[in-house]
Amino acid sequence: MTASVFFGCTFIAFGPAIALFLFTIARDPLRVIFLIAGAFFWLCSLLLSSLVWFITVQISDKESASQQKGLLIFGVVLSVLLQETFRFGYYKLLKKANEGLLTLSAEETMPISIRQLAYVSGLGFGFMSGAFSMVNILADSIGPGTIGIHGDSQHYFLSSAFMTMAVILLHMFWGVVFFDSCEKQHWWSLAVVVISHLLVSCLTFQNPQYVGSLVPTYIIMFFMGLWAFFCAGGSLRNLKLCLTCKDKDFLLANHRPR
Repeated sequence: MTASVFFGCTFIAFGPAIALFLFTIARDPLRVIFLIAGAFFWLCSLLLSSLVWFITVQISDKESASQQKGLLIFGVVLSVLLQETFRFGYYKLLKKANEGLLTLSAEETMPISIRQLAYVSGLGFGFMSGAFSMVNILADSIGPGTIGIHGDSQHYFLSSAFMTMAVILLHMFWGVVFFDSCEKQHWWSLAVVVISHLLVSCLTFQNPQYVGSLVPTYIIMFFMGLWAFFCAGGSLRNLKLCLTCKDKDFLLANHRPR
């Protein structure tokens, strides 16, 4: 049972992201490099927020429950703000890197577009965020022990897996919308990304009432996915053509000589 829980939760949490990586990124070394760099930037934001958290906990009154709860809320808000700050810094770095690649390239076009960079970096952020969110939970799922034996919810592992999957995909969507907003200087869109990120993170305070956190998170993910789709140049027409396999450009792009 523990093995089935472990593999089931692993595939739920990381299955969609791994599929996206294998089909859209793994074949292009440049995309792989930018994905790893995005994961590194997320790690830097985590390191800084962890350092601030450690210092504030040490100087706080550990016997005060209200103060510790306030520090937890502070830590979540700080972590989100630092992640978005590092996302903006990564955007600025990628703009410079893309200009350098254009200078070195023999072609007149950039080797990778800003929309592709947004998608790849967002997935890198999501991968690392999901790994840190889920790795300890997966380790506990192997056993020993039985979840919910003392009357707690038995859906802890499953709910954590679905939340991790949503956050990974949301990071990808947030990356696309964030980069597009920076390109077009739509600062209100950046504010929406930051606020929605804060909202999703704060929804986890509803746990163990998992319905109160998962349902709103997946609603936000759906609308952010639609927004990212249109920011990436999508339309209802080309979506219909793609789903019905009538998009000639898509079919030619994915054709491989035999």
